[in-house]
Amino acid sequence: MTQSLAEAMRAFQPVLPLAVALSGGADSSALLVLCARRWPGQVHALHINHGLQAAATEFQQHCHGLCAQLDVPLRVKDVQAGHAPGQSPEDAARIARYQGLLELAQGGGGQPALPAIALAQHADDQVETLLLALSRGAGMAGLSAMPAQWLRGDVQFYRPLLEVAGSDIRDWLAEEQTAFVTDPTNVDERYTRNRIRAQVIPALQATFPQFRDTFARSASHAVQAQGLLDEIAAQDMAQVQRARDGLPLLAALRSLSEARQGNALRYWLKSDFGVIPSAAQLRELQSQIAACATRGHRIHIKVGIGFVERRGAVLAWYNPTVLPNRK
Repeated sequence: MTQSLAEAMRAFQPVLPLAVALSGGADSSALLVLCARRWPGQVHALHINHGLQAAATEFQQHCHGLCAQLDVPLRVKDVQAGHAPGQSPEDAARIARYQGLLELAQGGGGQPALPAIALAQHADDQVETLLLALSRGAGMAGLSAMPAQWLRGDVQFYRPLLEVAGSDIRDWLAEEQTAFVTDPTNVDERYTRNRIRAQVIPALQATFPQFRDTFARSASHAVQAQGLLDEIAAQDMAQVQRARDGLPLLAALRSLSEARQGNALRYWLKSDFGVIPSAAQLRELQSQIAACATRGHRIHIKVGIGFVERRGAVLAWYNPTVLPNRK
């Protein structure tokens, strides 16, 4: 069920010391104030300056002012968030932001490493993420939306406000008279997420007032289903991998049902290489595996930033820009 801000913070039990990702916007400003009050002297702020708009300087200045007011140390990192051909600006900025947060948390230069980072996404952000996944025809992984907690490297990430409505956060900020900056791109309806926020969320509120709770329940079901799929995939991959290098054997892959084969291939590509095939790429790969019964049949299919190819009796993935990966 949707939580109040106070309930969410009472339930939040992070590893300390804790870093809060601070953009300067309403949600992250509220989260920083709440965390600083609850764990005085144990909270740091991390700010990523993407440098993509004129307001970036204002965001950073606000973060400095808020952190000085709260007596919270602030770490700032400038990142290059330009997008590559075929990549959306939002994805490029997100990737650069998370990498920058990790680097800030790792410390260095006399600064201690920080074991945990809190992010301020809330229930409305979760709804937007789920609707975007539905619009793209996502599977269970996409329909799981944003996880409340996960580990990346040595850093634990948290999203403690995922069950709090965005309006409740802004109401609290108004009561506390806490200032924040407004990102002008958040109202630019050229971006799909902003159109959802401006047009779809109000319609859902009017038609299905409990939509935040029901959408969260559906995402929770998807998380459970994806967990089961991953368990099955891990078992199947253990059966089809070649012992000396862990590469999947083509003949063994062909012995799996179509559904289990596709599930195993997705799991292998994501867990071993961090790439996720599109539905079309996976269909083509499975079609080629089915046809690959002769020694001379070649497989070479683009997946992510690299390629899946046949190497004798096995499949392999490689990134052509990193030649040592191609054994």
